[in-house]
Amino acid sequence: MALDYRCAFRASVLLTRVIIYSNVLCSVGAYLYNNRYAGDQVFRITPGNDDEVQVLKEILGQIKVDLWQPNSASLIRHNATVDVHVKRNVTRRLRARLQQEHIDFQVFMSNLQKEIEKQTGYRSSRKRRSESQYDYEVYHSLEEIQSWMFEMNRTQPDLVDMFSIGKSYEGRPLYVLQLGKRSRPQKKAVWIDCGVHAREWIGPAFCQWFVKEALNSYQYDSVMRRLLNQLNFYIMPVFNVDGYHFSWTTDRFWRKTRSKNHKYHCRGVDANRNWKVKWCDEGASSHPCDDTYCGPFPESEPEVKAVAKFLRKHKKRVKAYISIHAYAQMLLYPYSYKYATIPNFNCVESAAHNAVTALYSAYGVRYRYGPASTTLYVSSGSSMDWAYRNGIPYAFAFELRDTGYFGFLLPESLINPTCTETMRAVKAIASGLLKKCETDRNRFPYI
Repeated sequence: MALDYRCAFRASVLLTRVIIYSNVLCSVGAYLYNNRYAGDQVFRITPGNDDEVQVLKEILGQIKVDLWQPNSASLIRHNATVDVHVKRNVTRRLRARLQQEHIDFQVFMSNLQKEIEKQTGYRSSRKRRSESQYDYEVYHSLEEIQSWMFEMNRTQPDLVDMFSIGKSYEGRPLYVLQLGKRSRPQKKAVWIDCGVHAREWIGPAFCQWFVKEALNSYQYDSVMRRLLNQLNFYIMPVFNVDGYHFSWTTDRFWRKTRSKNHKYHCRGVDANRNWKVKWCDEGASSHPCDDTYCGPFPESEPEVKAVAKFLRKHKKRVKAYISIHAYAQMLLYPYSYKYATIPNFNCVESAAHNAVTALYSAYGVRYRYGPASTTLYVSSGSSMDWAYRNGIPYAFAFELRDTGYFGFLLPESLINPTCTETMRAVKAIASGLLKKCETDRNRFPYI
């Protein structure tokens, strides 16, 4: 497939590199969001009973906050922590109300601007990005990632194909890398996407890490060689390209896409609530200003529509769907929209157990795993549920490090260990596809 695109891509490489050095270095490196987060704080609140849950929901309805975890006030439960980003002009008010109601809380980050600057190492990391050797242990802008994709396509023609599956709302190409030895045409395949939610930067970092490790270890790692010989991997490093770009230039904590709404000034749709599976039900919002807005209709977002179209086209070959998110340290599988056991539960549960065990073996980091509805919360219209309902028997969503100390601002120093352990988990899932798992074929005939 890449042969059709390669000539056009080469012409774009120089332009892409010019964009990197002219735009991005100025937008983030010099001013870091114009100091907009100075004095903002992140609270971790723990309501102790149902009464406190109700009071907290009322408080958060009166004071405008950015919910980090959970991503909607409707999902707040007693004895479960709530992480909120609070603007500097309302921190005192929120603190006073919580104290007045005797609701337990602590301030996790007392100055968000400083934490943002710590995450990227401020100026020093920009210097590292400008060197010729690509650094997988720093976060990269969209332009840098796309330039890197061109380079992978150019330098690894035996194992890499690069192609576009469509365009975003703002007209950016939606690039995918296909990894695998061209041995036979109808190989089983694994889809991995990262960066569905713009502010979860560790996601795109992992997708790049996966490609790097897969290609570099092909010659000496027998497991990786077998995987690339017998499977194809479709890697989409940045699903939500518009939102990710916006999170670099303007709002570090932007989550949604960047589509416009004609009735409201609010922009964007939650790209993980926009899929045609129990669309806009529990765990999704119908209000365009909410972070979990499901969109005006299923697949309204061109990014979602493009991926859904690609997966439908290749549904007979794609046996695993993996979506990388953050943060919570969890490995989730269907269902997300309802409390029910999937037909091939034993096979998927076993795959999840093996993945989490492999992940733990790297640094002893523990991940919870299970159905998304009971392990995390109920949410409708998710890509994972859609993939499963459309015949992909192994559908997973990872929530990577950490559990809230850094939240979305996972430092660059933790990219290596986070990606190293996640790599083991993904390899375990992929290796499982090469073995037979006995399940009830009458209930789930796709396997």
